Amino acid sequence: MKVMELAQEYKAYASNIRRTIHKNPEASMKEYETQKTIIKALEAMGIDSKKVAGTGVVGIIEGKKKGKTLALRADIDAIEVQEENELSYKSKNAGLMHACGHDGHTAGLLTAAKILKNMQDQLEGKVKLVFQPGEETAMGAKAIIEAGVLKDVDAILGLHLWNELEVGKISAEAGPRMASAGIFNINIQGKGGHGSMPNQGVDAALVGAATLMNLQSIVSREINPLDPAVLSVGIFKAGTLFNVIADKAYLEGTTRCFNLEVNDKFEEQINRVVEYTAKAYNATAVLDYTQLVLPTINNKELSAIAHTSIKKILGEEGDTDFEKTTGGEDFSYYGKYVKTLFAFVGCRNEKKIEYHPHHHSQFNIDEEALVNSAAFYAQFAIDFLKEAGND
Repeated sequence: MKVMELAQEYKAYASNIRRTIHKNPEASMKEYETQKTIIKALEAMGIDSKKVAGTGVVGIIEGKKKGKTLALRADIDAIEVQEENELSYKSKNAGLMHACGHDGHTAGLLTAAKILKNMQDQLEGKVKLVFQPGEETAMGAKAIIEAGVLKDVDAILGLHLWNELEVGKISAEAGPRMASAGIFNINIQGKGGHGSMPNQGVDAALVGAATLMNLQSIVSREINPLDPAVLSVGIFKAGTLFNVIADKAYLEGTTRCFNLEVNDKFEEQINRVVEYTAKAYNATAVLDYTQLVLPTINNKELSAIAHTSIKKILGEEGDTDFEKTTGGEDFSYYGKYVKTLFAFVGCRNEKKIEYHPHHHSQFNIDEEALVNSAAFYAQFAIDFLKEAGND
């Protein structure tokens, strides 16, 4: 049987697994029951598996022939959202919900595992099934890497069910697909005083305002306008009373971009602006910068294979272009070690399900997307290993 035929045959399985996981969402790095569900499912297929990175799981499928090793990754964590859907499989864990589609990613990869196990004799190499915890907190990918999961891996595929894309469409273009994400906070120290005598103090509110404005010059004057970038301040706090000169100020914000060189300069640029703006006003300031995720960038060769795989399972009309997004993914950290491909799999169908964006309390998917994601995982694995074996 062909991959898509098997995916359709296993549709009920995919749906049942997804609904079981959806009903029992777990927070990042605490996916204990989800881990048990995955291991039990793999054992039932006769696939060797082991626990990794705390609550993650890795399964192995060895092909009949020796060859390269491909990893297929699905993230498994939920987020802190109270579900407002009225479903038979509604979340039973208060304050937690699979509002981003990770239940579907997990179900899709388990279904792909069934397909690949069925077609094991056709595999020309090894497939690692990587069920990654903690994507929402950007901790899981690093934990998988530290556990040594990628040491023998030649490439890795990840995907995201995407509610901005119609079901039946998959996007896997080469180049940047998701943005980096950095968080910065700035603590400014001035000198308090009476509002009627500002000359006796150092106004931290004024320093904070100047810092906020000066930071905007980084994107507008230091970054190539052909490289999209964002620097936004979301929090600015200063002062305690209308007639008191603020002695402290606090700013917090985020950076986003699609270029690794741009990303790597952000911390130095922000620190320079913060330090010298404070000095200009006779204040001091300290920057704390945290890199959450890197830009997610698709390898050109893997993208070419993906386009072929998509057409095999969904036809020409299923292979689509889709604009990159400024959202972030910790899948990006895998790109420091192996070739990566990250695809968007459409799950939107307003004829069946009311549209709501990711992370919304009523987010839901058309489960036909589970069939498509499972088929894509499996078809790409077969095609990649065959192509790699011919190199």
